[in-house]
Amino acid sequence: MLGSLIAKVREDKNMSKTELAKLTGINVGHLTHIEKGERNPSQKALKSICDSLSIPFEPLYYTYEKELTDNQKQFNLINNIPYDKIPLVTNIEALIDCPSKIPYASLAFKIPDDTMKGSLPRGTLVYLELNSIPEHKEFGLFSYNGNIIVRRMIYRKNKIVLKSDNLLSKDYSVSKEDDFYIIGKIYE
Repeated sequence: MLGSLIAKVREDKNMSKTELAKLTGINVGHLTHIEKGERNPSQKALKSICDSLSIPFEPLYYTYEKELTDNQKQFNLINNIPYDKIPLVTNIEALIDCPSKIPYASLAFKIPDDTMKGSLPRGTLVYLELNSIPEHKEFGLFSYNGNIIVRRMIYRKNKIVLKSDNLLSKDYSVSKEDDFYIIGKIYE
């Protein structure tokens, strides 16, 4: 996933591999292996790549050892990872222990509403793994047309649906016209 994201950012910035190689001091062949996911860059190399692409290091680093599933590849979800954005946290209640079963948790928060009432009632403490793409029917935190929402990610034949567990709350079918980002996967 990291290599695909590096390639996407490089292409978004209209930069060739040769240009990136010159800026980073990493040879083109090695960059090719990194972008194909055949090799992971060292932390130093990744920092150099991020500096050369003028993007923050941490959002890319969150994708370090993650792999894309077939569904995630089919829907080209690498395009929905916010490599230059981070969540704004407006209230910090405390520091809590990070469960060993969720080693990549980036932060914890309480479910703010009843949209996931059947599974995650309001006030439920959940853990977020930033820039991790939820699998079919897994919970995620999303930015959808300017709103931050918690939903299940449903992979259908030709579309992705962000599904609420509460019949009174709206489900969203994601289209190419939508402003859609995957902030991360949610764990209970």
